[in-house]
Amino acid sequence: MAKPIALTLNGKKVSVDAEGSRMLAHILREDLGQTGTKIGCGQGHCGACTVLVDGEAVRSCSTSLASVAGKEVLTIEGLGLPNAPHPVQEAFMAHHAFQCGFCTPGMVLSAYALLKKTPKPDRRQVAEALDGNLCRCGAHVRILTAIEDLATKGGVR
Repeated sequence: MAKPIALTLNGKKVSVDAEGSRMLAHILREDLGQTGTKIGCGQGHCGACTVLVDGEAVRSCSTSLASVAGKEVLTIEGLGLPNAPHPVQEAFMAHHAFQCGFCTPGMVLSAYALLKKTPKPDRRQVAEALDGNLCRCGAHVRILTAIEDLATKGGVR
């Protein structure tokens, strides 16, 4: 049975009248218009649907709406603006750390979560943090380099 579920989305309080068992990825895309959140495998394995819940990177395709009630959810739309990208987004652009772009929102949010916790990660820490994010285009080396470069320049805000 659908019922109102409140959360904070990209800094704004929202309420969604939906079944609590629906997956967050579908709520974000279909009900809240946050289409930057991609659905790849639909089973939590590829990382394309990664969002942050209370600062932690989670797979939104395997996270229920009910489990984020009252929490803060950050999608790629809330990280930066087209005319004012976030430093992680700028690093990805500077290093051409994407090709098709499908995995990029999940990669960026995973990188952001890492850099908030570990401002100066080494390559192993970056690789471990992104281990569950797949890029079928093969941009992994450029992605790792972008994150490492940003970390050496002072990280994220």
